[in-house]
Amino acid sequence: MSALTDLLRDWMPHQRWFGSKGREWTDISEDGFLLDRSDPVLSVHRVRVTYADGPSETYLVPLSWRDHPAEDLESAFVGAVAGDGRETYAYDAMRDRDATASWLIHLVNASTVGPMHFHPAGVAYIPEGLPGDIVSGEQSNTSLIYGSEAILKLFRRLEPGLNPDVEVHDALRRTENPHIAPLLGHIEIDDPDPANPPATVAMLQTFVPNASDGWRLATASVRDLYMEGDLHADEVGGDFAADSERLGAATASVHADMAQVLPTEPAGDDWYAAAAAQMDERLTAAIEIVPQLAEQADGLRSLYAEVARSREPVVRQRIHGDLHLGQVLRTATGWIVLDFEGEPARPLASRRELDSPLRDVAGMLRSFDYAARHMLVEQPDDAQRAYRAQEWAARNRAAYCDGYSAASGLDPCGGSPLLRAFEADKAVYECVYEARNRPHWLMIPLNSLSRLTSPE
Repeated sequence: MSALTDLLRDWMPHQRWFGSKGREWTDISEDGFLLDRSDPVLSVHRVRVTYADGPSETYLVPLSWRDHPAEDLESAFVGAVAGDGRETYAYDAMRDRDATASWLIHLVNASTVGPMHFHPAGVAYIPEGLPGDIVSGEQSNTSLIYGSEAILKLFRRLEPGLNPDVEVHDALRRTENPHIAPLLGHIEIDDPDPANPPATVAMLQTFVPNASDGWRLATASVRDLYMEGDLHADEVGGDFAADSERLGAATASVHADMAQVLPTEPAGDDWYAAAAAQMDERLTAAIEIVPQLAEQADGLRSLYAEVARSREPVVRQRIHGDLHLGQVLRTATGWIVLDFEGEPARPLASRRELDSPLRDVAGMLRSFDYAARHMLVEQPDDAQRAYRAQEWAARNRAAYCDGYSAASGLDPCGGSPLLRAFEADKAVYECVYEARNRPHWLMIPLNSLSRLTSPE
């Protein structure tokens, strides 16, 4: 094992984008090439990690190399490598501003460097020459903002095939949909196995300046309501319902344009049974991790059985796949929908499958529920606050559905068994996530499941 792989073995598990924390490694290997030979030198590495309990994963790790330690990059330090009688110092290149301009330079020039291919969209300005500033707080990916003009998202975990985020944005360019940030280009890397297609490395989009995150706006509205002891949700100055209604319309607009430029097909009879079976399987696996779910199992399986029997009309299409308030931005002119890659933990092929748009609607309805109830974690026995949370959630869920209906002519929330089951399936997923990451938040999805499985 090389000195570099030793460093990466120690460094990678501590990075937010590393998705397999806690798993036992049996092997690590890497192959790399130089993307920029200037100062600092920029290298790109594919790091393959093999685990004792299952399939291997490949991560993309760009490194910048310096002859001397850089005190201002201490938080990005990977380690020192000895060679030729001296040491060179490796840093996370996405956190080294001096190493960030190369990505855009190569995109402008449509370069091929080693196994990496740069594909500009060809229709918009790319701000060549600007350094990129890292976006803090991300998990599965790493993004750089270039001035106020562009944002580059690096996909850390590599899989053969075109990432859905690139595919969907590229298709939607033809519609000029006002609710997406236009694609400026993308980057691919050849797979070591020539039988596999290239993997998507990164995508560049127009940056949306002066925008507000949907989750922050929604939770600020909830806080305003909690502070007003005698006002209803529609009487508070921070009422969010108008924004929720516009967000519903934006979601419908994006769904309609995705159906226009990407494949669709009517759901066959076997699709309903298969969807119900998948949800049932996920519940069975979740109960092993969250035993409290067993109390809701009968009610949940009744919901899923109703889906199996259902024949409500469904036209399957490409969807967002992971829609929630943290995936949308409000600008001065409306809502922008981000991140069409689906749930990063799922295999790429499954994220590209056709599905019902109600899956996205359910995800957003769950997000309204979370926004309303997240502050109950601090005071779980506060009946007044629980009542106000329910009032806020109901008002904004209804407004979102009204907006979607007005824009599409379809009522997504009109008693659909499929929507109810999708909400429950999402809440089961949330239970597993909270049990593993924030046990004190587990009450939110568990309480939601009690409501979803109770007779109306």
